[in-house]
Amino acid sequence: QVTLVESGGGLVQTGGSLRLSCATSGSISSFYAMGWYRQAPGKEREQVAIMHNGVASNYADTVQGRFTISGDYAKNTAILQMNSLKPDDTAVYYCWAYHQYRGRAFWGQGTQVTVSS
Repeated sequence: QVTLVESGGGLVQTGGSLRLSCATSGSISSFYAMGWYRQAPGKEREQVAIMHNGVASNYADTVQGRFTISGDYAKNTAILQMNSLKPDDTAVYYCWAYHQYRGRAFWGQGTQVTVSS
């Protein structure tokens, strides 16, 4: 069973930082791609950042230059470092990963990020 468990969400003021973690049940190397999505109330889920084989490959325009995605292979964890947070970043953040051997994607349960003005 493949599981993804997010942590690190919380309440922060505008301009603050948060570091989200996505712990995988197996080796992070098993995932061809990993990323973060977010869903704000009343809005569709949107892609925030994606990395392929541990290399960041795409960021949403709205987070470019503020967010950084990376992989900690020693801890089998994907990281989303979020800086200069804005109220518009408020959402539930989901970890996503495509398992190259199982041929399908998996989702975490989500972690709430709230940015106060």
